[in-house]
Amino acid sequence: MHQAAQKKMAMVFWLLALVDIAGIAANVPILHFIAKPLLIPALLILLVITRSAAPGKNLLLAGLFFSWMGDMFLLFEYANKLFFIFGLASFLTTHIFYIVYFLRIRSANISLLKKQPLLLALVPAYGIILVWQLYPHLKDLKIPVMLYAAVICTMLLCSLHIFLKVNRKAARYYVTGAAAFVISDSLLAIDKFYQPFAYAGVFIMLTYCAAQYCIVQGYIEQDNL
Repeated sequence: MHQAAQKKMAMVFWLLALVDIAGIAANVPILHFIAKPLLIPALLILLVITRSAAPGKNLLLAGLFFSWMGDMFLLFEYANKLFFIFGLASFLTTHIFYIVYFLRIRSANISLLKKQPLLLALVPAYGIILVWQLYPHLKDLKIPVMLYAAVICTMLLCSLHIFLKVNRKAARYYVTGAAAFVISDSLLAIDKFYQPFAYAGVFIMLTYCAAQYCIVQGYIEQDNL
C-alpha cells in the first residue's frame, strides 16, 4: 500500500514534468506556468510519505523547498532581472543542503574519491572550463556564477564521495541526480550567457527533473539494503 502511494506520486511528478516540457516544446506558456510550480511539491510529498530509517530527510526537504523557490523566481524572471539573482541564490542554498546531506552519510567503506582521485581533478576542471568560456559574457554576474559553479561541482564531488558508502542502487541514483543537475545548470548558463540553442528549455527542464527525482529516489533506495 505504501509503495503504491510512492509509485503514484512518482507518476504524478513525471506527468507534470511531461506537461511542462510539452508546453516549452510547443511554445504554450500556460502549460509551463501551470505545471512547473507543482513539480517540486510533488517530490516533497513523495519524500514525506517515504518511510525510511535513513537519516537526513529534513535536509533534502529543505533543499527541495529552496528549489521550489528558485523555480518560482526563474518563472517570473521576465518581470524583473533581479529574480534571476534570487533564483540563483535559492538553488545555491539547495546545493548546500544537498552537500551537507551527502557529507552526513556515514560508513566504514572507503570514499570513491580516494579510490579514483582523478575525479577530484576532473570535476573542478569541468567547472573551470565552463566558467572560463562564459566569463567574458557574465558582466556583473561573474562572482555569483563562479561561486555557483564551485558549489554545484562540490555537490557532485560529494555524491561521488559517498558512492561506495550506500547500496549500489542508491549510489547510482545520487550520482546520476547530481550529474544531471550539473548538466542542467550548464545548459541553462550556456543558453543564457553564451549562445542560445534550439530546444534549450526542453533539455534544461528534462535534466533538471531527472536530477531532482534521482536524488529523492536515492534517498528512497538508500534504506533498501
